Amino acid sequence: MFKNLPKDVRIIEVGPRDGLQNEKVVLSTEDKVQFIDKLVVAGLKSIEVTSFVRADKIPQMSDAKELFATISKKEYFNDIHAPCLVPNLKGMQIAIEQGVKEVAIFTATSDTFNKKNINATLAESLKRFEPVVALANKHNMKIRGYVSTVFGCPYEGETSVDALLSTIATLKDFGCYEVSLGDTIGVGNPLQTKNILERVFKTFSAKDIALHFHDTRGMALANILAALELGALNFDASAAGLGGCPYAKGATGNVATEDVVHMFESMGINTGVDMKKLAASSQFILNKLNKETPSKYLKAFLSTGI
Repeated sequence: MFKNLPKDVRIIEVGPRDGLQNEKVVLSTEDKVQFIDKLVVAGLKSIEVTSFVRADKIPQMSDAKELFATISKKEYFNDIHAPCLVPNLKGMQIAIEQGVKEVAIFTATSDTFNKKNINATLAESLKRFEPVVALANKHNMKIRGYVSTVFGCPYEGETSVDALLSTIATLKDFGCYEVSLGDTIGVGNPLQTKNILERVFKTFSAKDIALHFHDTRGMALANILAALELGALNFDASAAGLGGCPYAKGATGNVATEDVVHMFESMGINTGVDMKKLAASSQFILNKLNKETPSKYLKAFLSTGI
């Protein structure tokens, strides 16, 4: 182990979108903007800021237009990646109107999960995104892809790696510069991570793939370490471990950015993130949500400062 560790890794912060969309408290736009501001100050360069979805479905994202309009006027805006999730053609049209430079699209390897999420099978979901990505490419927008249920589905159990490979290929054909592979319900283990990524990396470059682990069963860091060993360089994480999945019962938060940053930095792998400033970001948003963090490292850091 640990023979070919990279000097640097990239953290994609998903707290403002994926983290907040499943929280019961609907925050003000001002609070969200301050949260994103603080994450930028902490050194994060890729921050998923919001999603253009129906307010009646996900009220936490109901201020997406206002939020993005505010963020896009910030001095730092041109220096960061600020992807916005678009679920369909309508969401894409809103993104274009708002001047969004990068969008994220999503599907899942499980037909059942897709049907509960977006009322479409895997094949149907990809077909639906064809006009969406056509518009993105027409407007020179970067596209990031998400694939959920890669490590297991709450309804179907184990999912097909062959379906995953085919889906990644389609998303790459769409023009996605990066595809994020999600352990949506936190059931993955290091051996499974190894087995899946060995197949993925035979066809696709590690630089084009990101890993998105949930820590439902406490295995996220172990899975990230297994992915790192195989050459993975891009990792989604959520400040303070915020989040979950509204379509997967019991799927608790994303792996905490603090836990990921601490592990990498303690191993001598640069993340570009200032832990003190990151912890301040998380403490701010936790206070607004009136909740405690599941992150072990953040709890320790806030108590001891180290």
